[in-house]
Amino acid sequence: VQLQASGGGLVQAGDSLKLSCAASGRTFSRYTMAWFRQAPGKEREFVAAISWSGGRYYGDSVKGRFTISRDNANTVYLQMNSLKPEDTAVYYCAATASPIVVVTTSYDSWGQGTQVTVSS
Repeated sequence: VQLQASGGGLVQAGDSLKLSCAASGRTFSRYTMAWFRQAPGKEREFVAAISWSGGRYYGDSVKGRFTISRDNANTVYLQMNSLKPEDTAVYYCAATASPIVVVTTSYDSWGQGTQVTVSS
C-alpha cells in the first residue's frame, strides 16, 4: 500500500499549482482520500478530502481557492489557485475508510509529502 504525491514546487503569490497523488497496492475506490499540510514548527493541518461518492470537504483557509478531485479509483488531485505565502508547507496525501475526514488519526495510509513554497 503506497501513496505517491507529486507536483510541488516554488511559485509566486497568486500563482497556481496542481498536486497529484497516485495510490498503488490496493484499490481506494471505497476510501476517502485527502490532503494535509505541515509547515515548519506547526501541526499537520487538514486541507481537503474527497469521499468515494464524490463528497468534498475543505479546510477554512483554502475554501474557494483549492479544489480536490479524483479521476479514477486510485488518483486524487489538488488544484491550488491564488496561492499565498502562508500556503507554504509540505503537502501529504492520505487515505481512510473512516467517516471522520478532518483529523490525521483517521488516516492509516500516507504519502511521502511534496514541498510547496510560495514566495511573496
